[in-house]
Amino acid sequence: MKDESGKKPSPKKPKKAKKKAAGAGASGPKADKHEAAGKGEPGRQSGAGDKARPRSLYEDFDALSEYLTDVSGRSQEVLREFAVRNQDMRRLTGEIPADPLNVGEAFQEMMRGLSIDPGLVMQRQFILWGDYARLMANMSLRLAGDEHVKPAIEPEKTDKRFAHAAWKENPMLDFVKQSYLIFARWLEKTVAEIEFEDEHEKKKAEFFTRQFIDACAPSNFAMFNPEVIEATLDSKGENLLKGLKNFLEDIDRGHGELAIRQADLNYFKLGENIATTPGKVVFQNEIFQLIQYSPTTETVAKTPMLIVPPWINKFYILDLQPQNSFIHWLVDQGRTVFVMSWVNPGPELKDKTFEDYIKQGFFEALDAVKEATGEEKADTIGYCIGGTMLSTALSLMAKQRDNRVNSATFFTAQADFKESGDLLLFVDDEQLDAIERQMDAAGGVLEGRAMATTFNMLRSNDLIWSFVINNYLKGKDPARFDLLFWNSDATRMPKKVHLFYLREFYQHNRLAKGDMVMDNYKLDLGDVNLPIFMQAGETDHIAPHNSVYRTARLYASGENKKVEYMLAGSGHIAGVINHPDKHKYHHSINTKLPKTLDEWKAGAERRPGSWWPYWLEWLKGVSPGETEPRQPGDGALEVIEDAPGSYVKVQA
Repeated sequence: MKDESGKKPSPKKPKKAKKKAAGAGASGPKADKHEAAGKGEPGRQSGAGDKARPRSLYEDFDALSEYLTDVSGRSQEVLREFAVRNQDMRRLTGEIPADPLNVGEAFQEMMRGLSIDPGLVMQRQFILWGDYARLMANMSLRLAGDEHVKPAIEPEKTDKRFAHAAWKENPMLDFVKQSYLIFARWLEKTVAEIEFEDEHEKKKAEFFTRQFIDACAPSNFAMFNPEVIEATLDSKGENLLKGLKNFLEDIDRGHGELAIRQADLNYFKLGENIATTPGKVVFQNEIFQLIQYSPTTETVAKTPMLIVPPWINKFYILDLQPQNSFIHWLVDQGRTVFVMSWVNPGPELKDKTFEDYIKQGFFEALDAVKEATGEEKADTIGYCIGGTMLSTALSLMAKQRDNRVNSATFFTAQADFKESGDLLLFVDDEQLDAIERQMDAAGGVLEGRAMATTFNMLRSNDLIWSFVINNYLKGKDPARFDLLFWNSDATRMPKKVHLFYLREFYQHNRLAKGDMVMDNYKLDLGDVNLPIFMQAGETDHIAPHNSVYRTARLYASGENKKVEYMLAGSGHIAGVINHPDKHKYHHSINTKLPKTLDEWKAGAERRPGSWWPYWLEWLKGVSPGETEPRQPGDGALEVIEDAPGSYVKVQA
């Protein structure tokens, strides 16, 4: 494995084996003697002649004592570091801003709106009292024996928090659930009805009100959650002890800040059971490695394919496991596939710019693909921010009359950020200044966990609170789920690259407006005249499909009539990673690009299953011709190491 500079680090001395932590994968401190939680390992026998059976900590007081001693010792060390590094403590000392997200201003304006409209306050109060009065009347009828009384409010069908039958069958839990839902609906609508002077502040207040509502859900509290109560009764409370241990381990792993594990971080090994498509690294510089994958077909397409993944995450989202790997599938379709594996940058790369990522990254990758294959042009794919960079690069190449790209496909990628969703709430001047200070304190890079937390907040119930419940209240071990493992494998970003992205695209939308200048050229997507395929996801919360449609229209604003937009079922990840063999979701196609997205939808044809085969037919139409298979190392580039390479293994 290499470090961020591409050099092989000196071998580390093997660490002295530590005594296995109590409860780490086991219900007791000794995994060889006690049953591992959910894994059915043998426990102690109850007697010499008795049949062996697992014993809980509460039946084995020696094990319980050892477990509690271990937890107590660990907690003192972890909480000491927590007190030093915890953001609340650092705010009190003035080390970091008290309100880095600038939420206070939004809520101050909300209170101002309430104060100047007492009629609205009274009206909303009467509505809340009326809803609670109806709930009380319904509960009274139910307690009196009326089994057919309808609830005052029901959760959304997609709300997994209240799926357990006890939320309906138990009158107390049903009352708690409905009380919460009534208050949540009331609070959201109240904030929505308040007059704000600044629409941005209103949206910010609405977003953080939802965060507050999600945090207050009764399912997040052990005393109300029936699944937690059942787990506590079944395990005689061991789940809570295990949950405490999980919590302390996550605080320890985050060096004093809570780093919630979404997946088993020890199960997946890059190149062994994830990111396993055979290939070789054939080129590298200080910011990326280029992987060429080994062919599996008797002939391959003449034009090679270069994939530009996001550097916010690692490339192997496109190569998780063979049964869901886009790269593996594309190789099997007869394509010579190259992928850029971005470095996980440290402070030594803090001065790298967005333009460096285009020239030293994408442009050098194009040169390397030509050396490896002998082909003058390449088909390209840009995913998320990789697609944003690809759009910028194509605009610059159009000005420079650089024709090395044959076609461009975009996976959930924006170049017009006017309607880019809730992420716009994080890019006002105050917040960007706070992010800059945060990166300066980290040596000039943004720590990966910071960006991951922002993305998780967009779906806090699914990506934050569900793991709080499972890990800390139910005491479960993190799941062995490849997608969540990838999501937890965060990457850093250089200061100048990230601030340029946030300010120039999200805050000012300069590329879409035609105001972005690079190499003394004023960039215009309408200058790009080559086949364009834009994929979007119906429920994408990071690159909303309406925002992607606006980008497609920008490409078609000039002479380019070879632009196609396609809408896939699901969101930012599942909408892209949808292997045809899974027979999941759907996709909608319409080769025209009318003025509005609603018009496009009205004329679209909805088809079942994955969109990959449809896109492949489009690709064959714009990238014809076949040739002999190309093995990595056959061209002018020598093999450096096996895929997935060493850059991707560097952890933040």
